[in-house]
Amino acid sequence: MASAEPLSGQRQGSQANEPATTGALQPGAPATLEEIAVAGELSGLPRVGPQGGITVGYATTQTRSATKTATPLIDTPQAITVVTQEQIRDQNFQNLTDQLRYVPGFIPAQGEGNRDQAIIRGQSTSADFFVNGIRDDVQYYRDLYNVQRVEVLKGPDSLIFGRGGGGGVINRVLKEADGTRVREIVAGGGQFGDKRLAVDVGDRVSDSVFFRLNGVAEDSGTYRQFGDLTRYGVNPTMTFLIDPQTTLKLSYEYFHDDRFPDRGIPSQFGRAYNYRNNIRTFFGNPDVNYTKVDANIATATLDHEFDTGVQLHSQLRFADYNRFYRNTLPGSAVNNAGTAVTITGYRNETDRTNYFSQNDFTYKFNTGTLKHTLLGGFELGYQEGLTFRESGLFGSNLASSVVVNPLSPITRVPVTFRNNGTTDANSRYNLGLAAVYAQDQVEITNWLQLIGGVRYDHFDFASTDQRTRVTQSRVDDLVSPRAGIVLKPLPNLAFYGSYSVSYLPSSGDQIGTLSPGLVIAKPEEFENTEVGVKYDVNPTLQLTAAAYNLDRRNQRLADPNNPGFFILSGKTNTQGIEIGANGYVTDWWQVAGGYALTDARIDSATSPTIVKGNVVGLVPFNSFSLWNKFAVTNDFSIGIGYIYQTHTYASSDNSVRLPGYSRFDLGLFYTVNENVRTQLNVENLFDRGYIYTADGNNNITPGAPRTIRAQVIVRF
Repeated sequence: MASAEPLSGQRQGSQANEPATTGALQPGAPATLEEIAVAGELSGLPRVGPQGGITVGYATTQTRSATKTATPLIDTPQAITVVTQEQIRDQNFQNLTDQLRYVPGFIPAQGEGNRDQAIIRGQSTSADFFVNGIRDDVQYYRDLYNVQRVEVLKGPDSLIFGRGGGGGVINRVLKEADGTRVREIVAGGGQFGDKRLAVDVGDRVSDSVFFRLNGVAEDSGTYRQFGDLTRYGVNPTMTFLIDPQTTLKLSYEYFHDDRFPDRGIPSQFGRAYNYRNNIRTFFGNPDVNYTKVDANIATATLDHEFDTGVQLHSQLRFADYNRFYRNTLPGSAVNNAGTAVTITGYRNETDRTNYFSQNDFTYKFNTGTLKHTLLGGFELGYQEGLTFRESGLFGSNLASSVVVNPLSPITRVPVTFRNNGTTDANSRYNLGLAAVYAQDQVEITNWLQLIGGVRYDHFDFASTDQRTRVTQSRVDDLVSPRAGIVLKPLPNLAFYGSYSVSYLPSSGDQIGTLSPGLVIAKPEEFENTEVGVKYDVNPTLQLTAAAYNLDRRNQRLADPNNPGFFILSGKTNTQGIEIGANGYVTDWWQVAGGYALTDARIDSATSPTIVKGNVVGLVPFNSFSLWNKFAVTNDFSIGIGYIYQTHTYASSDNSVRLPGYSRFDLGLFYTVNENVRTQLNVENLFDRGYIYTADGNNNITPGAPRTIRAQVIVRF
């Protein structure tokens, strides 16, 4: 049986099959990934980690997520950024969207203060989240306690992930039972009452049965007034080596998160209202705001290689989410005199149950001198849930809002929640989906590769209004192509071009209510063309660059002359350049980050306020982020991070301008002995006041002040 991995000295295979340690980085990076793989094999580990990943430090060189086949990133004609477990551990951010802040071109959105929401290539989404390639589309905050790595795949790609994903997708790859002995405790705490404990335990039950358990518990405050959160989760996994050709993996996760949702501060005179003096200030009724999710997620994964050489990768997932939130929030800008701002409120219940079956068949063969990796597969899914909204009514007269002084913006006026029967949704829905797809990766020579494929999706969506019992339904049959070419003048240098299309059905980013206007609305279409270059400077340092053009068509804008219906002339165009760097610059210096130029514009619109030429909300023209880690000695390392972005607008009407900002982050890491590592992280080192994100013109989130967190990692 393998012994526990040391946190210092020579690098070992990681707990989750990937060649990356979660301990302190030391000078003397391995010369090649092959050395890591060989070391892993000698200690009883497979060469490849979860979902085909090969990782060292901050660099990942292979995954299966972008093509559904184990493909080196340099051979994948798509921009991909992978945040490894080592980077997650070193930066010690407390939620998913913060953790992705060092991904080039990624911008966090507020998400109404109750969920993860991301902007990728100018496209805002709360649904394009996946776990091991399967949809995880409910609106909630995700934790990183059981995550091996996070992959951000950019550009539309319905062939692999299905509907949506117009700007890209975020895929979490989970830790799994691999037969390695793991005993790890991570205890942390910090400012604002931050308290967190995570455990990771794994071992062999026998030579053919492996077990692993990850768990987390957290009870913390936040820098915002009244902010608090409680979350806990447990994720046992088992792996059964049924025979040399068959592996079965089982996973179950229970996750609970409840917290105080916060919609931030309002605007005044086209900018955030006095934000430097309102970093902590809450606007609303603190007795009301609350959000909660209880998630139960069970997954079975079967891998089998047939005697013919065909490989099967089959995943079956059941996921049930109990989810609701209540919000009070600024409902208007502060008046010119600075004496009044309105507070409004609402309550939403969005329970959902997902059933997915995803089945991939891969076969490698040659036709003459051509080498093929052929993929065929199908996906079946069923989603059902509830969309129930209630408007907040204030006081005994049940007013739709209450006016407060922005210098004293807290109200204790009682709030009653009622479904108003018109604009408030009250429906149950179900979505049946079936998809088939095929793809061929062809190696013509050692310097020329082609990839091409197509996916057919059948969506059958129905929504029943629970007040009128009227059912609206719509069926969409969508075809999504993908094509790419890779030219490799050198084995470690690749130029690529790609074309891809994705669709978002009329049910929208979050399936729910299907109104008469949406029934007749065509699906939105995303079309992306991209060229890029990938250069492996050495086996542990990757440099990438991409230039792209992304068109979004058939965007739904409310018809001012026909309430409940939409005008489908909305169109945006995003053109951009992304540059990324991940890995070892030297044997004592690691980097992760990059630069993005993003020009996201309204290309066609009929709204009186959102007009052609406007900049898409929350998208900066320039953004840059770079995390550096320096191994000063064998036991002590320093991390220095820098984030910069130019100004943005709170919404696409461009009426409220949010200033650009820069921020430094710091990490200090000390290895006490082979089993204990300590670290200290300081976010916003110089305590800069800035605007982090927004959800419209009057829900603006100030950035966190200087925040100090510490944690101890113990292995035994």
